[in-house]
Formats: sequence, C-alpha cells, structure tokens
Amino acid sequence: MELIYDIDVDEWYEPKEMSRKVRDVILFQADFEGAMLAPQKRGITMPWSQSWDDFEFRPGEVTIWAGSNGSGKSMLTTQVALSLCKQGQKVVIASFEMTPVRTFERIAQQFYSKNFRAPQFQSLETWFEKHRMRLVDSLHKKMYLYDQQGSTSAREVIAMARYSAVELKCNHIIIDNLMKCVAGEDDYNGQKQFVDKLTSVARDHQVHIHLVHHIRKSGSEEDRPNKMDIKGSSSITDQVDNVFIVWRNKKKENAIKDGKPIGSDVPDMLLMCEKQRNGAVEERYKLWFHRESLQYLESPEAVPMAFDDAGEF
Repeated sequence: MELIYDIDVDEWYEPKEMSRKVRDVILFQADFEGAMLAPQKRGITMPWSQSWDDFEFRPGEVTIWAGSNGSGKSMLTTQVALSLCKQGQKVVIASFEMTPVRTFERIAQQFYSKNFRAPQFQSLETWFEKHRMRLVDSLHKKMYLYDQQGSTSAREVIAMARYSAVELKCNHIIIDNLMKCVAGEDDYNGQKQFVDKLTSVARDHQVHIHLVHHIRKSGSEEDRPNKMDIKGSSSITDQVDNVFIVWRNKKKENAIKDGKPIGSDVPDMLLMCEKQRNGAVEERYKLWFHRESLQYLESPEAVPMAFDDAGEF
C-alpha cells in the first residue's frame, strides 16, 4: 500500500485529449455484434453474494454511497475496497476525515478479521512481526491511500482522480466524502460541477468512482431514508449512475437496549439500491455487523470474509 501526494493539479485537472467524435451508427456494428455474441460472464461485484445477480461495478460509472453520520458507510466502502482488490482491481481511497494510518488500521482489522484492541493481542508487536507481511504483500501495488485530511478543493480531487486513473492504472477511486470537496452545503452549483467532472473522469478513463455522501437529518434516527433525503443538489443523484443508501438499523439497536425481543432475521443494516441506470433491478440487501472483523455479513451465522489469503489476491 502506498501514499500518493504532491500531484500537479494544473497538469491533471483537465484531460489531455478533449476531442469528441461523431460517427455513423454502422461503424459500431462490429462492436455491437461482438458484445451480443460474446459469452456472458460475471463482472466486478460487491462482496455479498446476494447482490451478484443484481449489480456489478461497470467501468465509466459513478456510484453514490449515502448515509447519515455513523451509519457505517465509510466502513462498508473499505470492505468493498478489499473485495475489489481480491477481484484483481486496483483501488485508491481518498478519505478526508481519517488519517491514512487510521484507514490502514481499519483495513487491517477487516483483512485479518481480528480486533487488535482485544486483550489477546496485547502482545501486538510480536503478532505483527509474524503476520504483517501478508497484508503488505497482498495490497502492495493494488491499494493506494491519498494523504490529505480535512477540506480540500474540487480541483485537487479531480486531479487526484485523473492521476490515479492514468498514472497508477487504478480501476476504482473512492472519495470520502463529497462535502469535504465543495465549500458549503448550500453551494449547489459547486456540487453539480464537481459531480459532473467526476462523471467525465470516470467516462474518459473507464474507471469506477465511488463517492461517499451524507443524507439530511430526519425527525427520528429510526426513519428509513431514500434518495430524496440525500443532502445538497438533486443534480447529484441525477448525474451519477448508481445510488446506494446505507441505513443503520437504529430501531433494532434501541430495542436491544430496552430488552425487547428481536427476530433473527432483522438485519443490522440495509444496503438499498435506489438507482441503477444501466442495471435491471434495484434491490435491498440485509447485512449483519460483525464487530471483531468490522465486516458486514449476509446472515447472523456467517463467518467473516476471507481477505487474508494472499494466494487469491
């Protein structure tokens, strides 16, 4: 895993080739026939098998991951990032709310499926001496962290995304989060222009961009949101290709605190696909949080995903 920094913003903000071609439809015939006749195979997926028939990460698209503060959207996207690396993809994570060291610690816990703060890991240095290279070997040249915290500028983020696509050959760019990239929650024009630029980068370089975002506060933390609750300009969801709402089931958590019975089929989280421009369906996926591994699993009985398998990376 490497840090990227000192990017020349002026060089990478605009694409080097701005030409657009208008061509007769007959020139696309061979490509169309080839696509129709080619064997169908599964694309790049999310880590949960229940979604494999419904959704895939297509090159040239932008996906919004929206949720309230503390909903788990950032933790979920790092699990997605590990899954992408395991599928042979290259990923860059630009988190403006967490340091690279803190992000790396979360990734390590999800990778090894172990809580390093637990008593059995008090001799942490010895454990890492024995096992740390599995993580390093697995993610080296496959995952990158952008070393920038706090507010940044849309221009810098666009430059980072284009640099990651062209120079690092990354397939996926995770930006966490939109409000750190645009000055002011009410700057709707700035939000629109930023997301428009992201869609251009994704299309121009055939990468998939993941944009973490917030939803508006509701009357109750137990309310289930939809894409109309996403903060900012409506043009955000209009322009992107896919919209996921990450909903933490606070109703379940509050019931447990009050000692009320909860059915085993009640999830800790709902991952709700509210838009999929180039897909057939918009589904909702039930997930359960596994605290030791910081992973979201498909059932209460499921074991953490096996990212700690260097041979499969």
